[in-house]
Amino acid sequence: MAVIINDVKKKSAAYKAGIKPFYTLLKINGEEITDVLDYRFYQNESKLLVEFVTDKGKIKTKKIKKGEYEELGLEFKTYLMDKKQSCRNKCIFCFIDQLPKGMRDSLYFKDDDSRLSFLFGNYITLTNLSEREIERIIKMHISPINISVHTTNPELRVKMMGNKNAGKALGIIKRFNDADIKMNCQLVLCSGYNDGKELERSLEDLLGFKNVECVACVPVGLTDYRENLEKLEPFNKETASKTIDTIDKFGDISLEKYGDRRAYAADEFYIISEREIPSAEFYGEFLQLENGVGMWALLKKEALDAIEGYEDCEKPRNVTLVTGVAAYPLICEIAEQCEKKFNGLNCFVKAIENEFFGKRITVAGLVTATDIIKQLGNTDLGDEIIIPSNMLNSDKTMFLDSITVDELSQKLAVRISIAENDGYSLVEKIIG
Repeated sequence: MAVIINDVKKKSAAYKAGIKPFYTLLKINGEEITDVLDYRFYQNESKLLVEFVTDKGKIKTKKIKKGEYEELGLEFKTYLMDKKQSCRNKCIFCFIDQLPKGMRDSLYFKDDDSRLSFLFGNYITLTNLSEREIERIIKMHISPINISVHTTNPELRVKMMGNKNAGKALGIIKRFNDADIKMNCQLVLCSGYNDGKELERSLEDLLGFKNVECVACVPVGLTDYRENLEKLEPFNKETASKTIDTIDKFGDISLEKYGDRRAYAADEFYIISEREIPSAEFYGEFLQLENGVGMWALLKKEALDAIEGYEDCEKPRNVTLVTGVAAYPLICEIAEQCEKKFNGLNCFVKAIENEFFGKRITVAGLVTATDIIKQLGNTDLGDEIIIPSNMLNSDKTMFLDSITVDELSQKLAVRISIAENDGYSLVEKIIG
């Protein structure tokens, strides 16, 4: 599949070679270019033979010399150079299937694209991979790959993911392992399905592969919008505690076998079980923060380090910290330490109950502006309110319910400050 060149960077190697916008890129060094992975991999050589079709329909080739790993200079209409691959599964736990109607269209798109896994850390299920794509990952040594495994029991995986090809995943993981492709794996656990003995099986299978660097175990998220979907029960204090024990057992095994702990329970399991979350040292290199593994411990450590590093600024300041129900105790602790260190500082922490998705959803990243307005309207919010950036879209302008930060600020009649997802940024925003 040829791709159309949208633009050519001035003074780049391609520009100097006379390649122009709206030419069609065919091959680099004899290799067909179909998407961004092909392009990024094959452009790295210092000597290139670029084959393309001009806007007049003539096929031409150009010999190009450039620095190794220097960008060739071609730009395309989309970053991937074609459309994102959508998910072909019908998972019983899919969060997108549980979204209410009327949200912006992009939130309903289910991606399952191996290129996004490498480029942006997205998780893939492997059910979308063709044999060509598997061979390409191995040939290019694309690593690490992030994989949503959920279970290594083939029959159970087919049932949970609603895809007849889902049971082939373990064979693909073995091929990646044999090719020294590093993998981070995710298990979304559903009580009564893939926990208990099935969880033990999955962890034993996955940790048997030396190149599976980390397995994150996450409890299923259940909203109030599960009409006509499989009945799933949330984890409770007892079942969450048993799950942590199982995960820690295999974490200890991997620590002894590999020298590092490779199985982790998400922070949410500790919160549900009412068990103390381990210290930051427990989580090694924090490979699964995006799955909520070690996020609590890291945020606490960073915040306390930041507080210690600042001098007392001694200025009157009143701020409101907005968070989800799950993180409320941690944010309260950080706020209290800030008040002790900085004279004149008053922090008010507000936990927003998730009425938009349902009160079983407690993470800050799924808090909407609608709920903030409902629960903080007509409240004295001080000089400003501070929200975490994970409540917003990628450009940090809009909440999940399509209300912008500026609109929220106008509704509440208060300045809004956005803290990045780290303790240093949070403390900096608190003290202003």
